[in-house]
Amino acid sequence: MTEQEILKGCIKGEQFAQKLLYDRHLKKMFGVCLRYAKNQMEAEDFLQEGFIRVFKNIKQYNGSGSLEGWIRRVVINVCLEIIRKEKTMLFINREEYQTDYTDNPITEYYDTEYLLKAIQSLSEGYRTVFNLYAIEGYSHKEIAGLLEISEGTSKSQLARARQLLQSKLTMHSSIKMNFHVQS
Repeated sequence: MTEQEILKGCIKGEQFAQKLLYDRHLKKMFGVCLRYAKNQMEAEDFLQEGFIRVFKNIKQYNGSGSLEGWIRRVVINVCLEIIRKEKTMLFINREEYQTDYTDNPITEYYDTEYLLKAIQSLSEGYRTVFNLYAIEGYSHKEIAGLLEISEGTSKSQLARARQLLQSKLTMHSSIKMNFHVQS
């Protein structure tokens, strides 16, 4: 079935079309959810709620932009809504916090699983802002609106998230290097 046929079937509420749409976008959307979640179980919950919302609102997709992009936006919004409802996000308002990371790049290749675990280990506030800015491409102004925080808070959260990730990756590099030297 083509994407258009699947879309028409989903709009009509056909379970076969919904299953095809789900199967087609499952892996990518689960990856999105994993970045916002604390663990795999929470990501599964985000994904389920996200697809429930997709199917409930599929008629609102107007064809501008890709269907995958629309689904991604719905899933991200569901993740953010759940996180906000839990009110566990802690934001540190340090608008004066500025760090330039361009002079200390980490160029070593890290496997996807390690990077995901490093991102998941961040506090919810750091993790959410990092994902929205660095991965999804939102501006600090957009993040501030989505999370109901100031732009300065968004910037400081991103700076701190980057600092913590860089520290974790640098430590991982040192451990890997020491292991290879001793082997």
